[in-house]
Amino acid sequence: MHHAAYVFDAYGTLFDVHAAVRRHASDIGPKGQLLSEIWRAKQLEYSWVRSLMGAYADFWQLTEQALDFALRKVPSADASLRQKLLDAYWNLDCYPEVPGVLRALKASGAKLAVLSNGSPEMLNAAVKSAALDQILDDVFSVDEVKRFKTDPNVYDIVTTAWRLYPAAVSFQSSNRWDVAGATKAGFRTVWINRADQPDEYQDFSPTLILPSLEGLLTYG
Repeated sequence: MHHAAYVFDAYGTLFDVHAAVRRHASDIGPKGQLLSEIWRAKQLEYSWVRSLMGAYADFWQLTEQALDFALRKVPSADASLRQKLLDAYWNLDCYPEVPGVLRALKASGAKLAVLSNGSPEMLNAAVKSAALDQILDDVFSVDEVKRFKTDPNVYDIVTTAWRLYPAAVSFQSSNRWDVAGATKAGFRTVWINRADQPDEYQDFSPTLILPSLEGLLTYG
């Protein structure tokens, strides 16, 4: 059964968060993957801590701060690559199946949007770089409510803007904690488990678990 609306997390779901480091892997050296993992982990940690403190800063600031920490943590990585890595984050690669799946869902008559921690500027750059701007109906940023996922107010952005009940929305994310937040908000949720991670937050289980977005064309 297809839904009236499909909403996607951006980073890790539509866009590969490790693409920025991978583009400069030869210059970074053997600890590039470690650098990328620390960068991502700190980026998320900073968002959660700031939400708990009520001290919002937009996601780009947190992305810069997280990279600075990662470069200090991995001293073998050349810190002079900082700006190149940040520049690359504005144009992350999308996963191969993303454009085709989104076009097919759009052709079925569904509304499509992104709901992300990313700042509006970050999201608009990524969406345009991947040529998704002509497919998506909306790009929603947490900047509107000055809170990060999994704050309930974030998920309300979609239902308020589109005047839909949560159950009419299918929400897709590769981040299990994000799926838990969207499940609690009443969305139909799909965990895109790209890395074959074990399940968690089992009191907020997804409706469906898929290895990529392609399964949406089969299971709706």
